[in-house]
Amino acid sequence: MGRKTKKSKKKGKYKLKTHKATAKRFRLTGTGKLVRTKGGKSHLRRRTSKRTKRLFTKMISVEGSGIRKRVRRLVPYLKKYKANPNARSGGAS
Repeated sequence: MGRKTKKSKKKGKYKLKTHKATAKRFRLTGTGKLVRTKGGKSHLRRRTSKRTKRLFTKMISVEGSGIRKRVRRLVPYLKKYKANPNARSGGAS
C-alpha cells in the first residue's frame, strides 16, 4: 500500500509572545521615545489636590536604558502610538 508522507513545516523565525501588562503601560511616541503613565490614578484620590490630580494625566518618558531594553524584550512588537486608534475602523458602530 501507499506510504503516508509527512508534510514539511515551513521553517522560519519563532513568534515572540507579548507581555500584555507591559503593552498596556507603555507607548512609543512618533519620535521613537518610550513613554509611560503615572501610577496612583485609580482610587483614593478624594484627599488629593486638584493640581496633583492634573499632574497624573501627563505621560513621562522612560530614561533608563536598562528599563527600555527590558520593555523592548517584553513587548517586541510595540508600535508607534496613534492618537486615535479607532480612526481607521470607523469607531464604535
